[in-house]
Amino acid sequence: MQPIEAINISQQLDAVAMPAVKVNGVELDSEAIAAEMQYHPADTLEQAWQQAAQALVVRQLLVDEAHKLGLAISPLEGESDEEAAIRSLLAEQVQRPEASEEDCKQYFASNPERFKTPVILAASHILLAAHPDDAQARVRAQAEAEALIAQLQQQPDSFARLAKQHSACPSKEMDGSLGQLSKGQTVPEFERPLFSLPLGLAARPIESRYGFHVVRIDYREEGQSLPYEQVQDKIRQYLNERVFRTAIGQYIRVLAGQAEIEGIDFEAADSMLIQ
Repeated sequence: MQPIEAINISQQLDAVAMPAVKVNGVELDSEAIAAEMQYHPADTLEQAWQQAAQALVVRQLLVDEAHKLGLAISPLEGESDEEAAIRSLLAEQVQRPEASEEDCKQYFASNPERFKTPVILAASHILLAAHPDDAQARVRAQAEAEALIAQLQQQPDSFARLAKQHSACPSKEMDGSLGQLSKGQTVPEFERPLFSLPLGLAARPIESRYGFHVVRIDYREEGQSLPYEQVQDKIRQYLNERVFRTAIGQYIRVLAGQAEIEGIDFEAADSMLIQ
């Protein structure tokens, strides 16, 4: 998904003729909606506009309610009057929860994979390069990679030599070694299958944007479970924030139900909160 560019959005919207958006009879500035769209990546201009308009409707509902309640507004450094109004309103009207020790322990027990040290690998590869838009080159690269795997299955000690002969990656000068890897160091389409591999030569090549990779896992250290005491503060913070966001969403839905909103099919959603 590519973000909608902010440049010339207003002109594009004029061509599409988007409807006016009103909250309790007050029309939102179309230029403000256009400016907000840059923060809402979407597949189409209309989708980005809808999301931006919803976000501004949420802000308007909250600001209007803060003013209606006559809340004292004291902006913090770098904070706008609107942001201060919303912060004051939520502090006044939405209860901030506190997860219990039982809640935290239950979440820890139910999500063991979230609380492990990272898997660490040492891997080697032979890259058969092919441009992603060259279908014929990719077919040839895949066939060559499969042939090399078959050869390595018969001659496992030949990996370094074959890497020097065939790899399009600079790692060929180090016998194909990629060194020690942790997640986030390689492109996603290569990383996902790589970290699921056991020790030894992979039976099939891995495809990436660069071509096809013959891969050998030289070392694998599985992630170790972390003790509850080490992560309990993070769990409590996460659970508190999750429930708080849910409570904000419910509060916004109440405000929206009491308001007259025109021009969009409004649905209060957590993703729109306080953009």
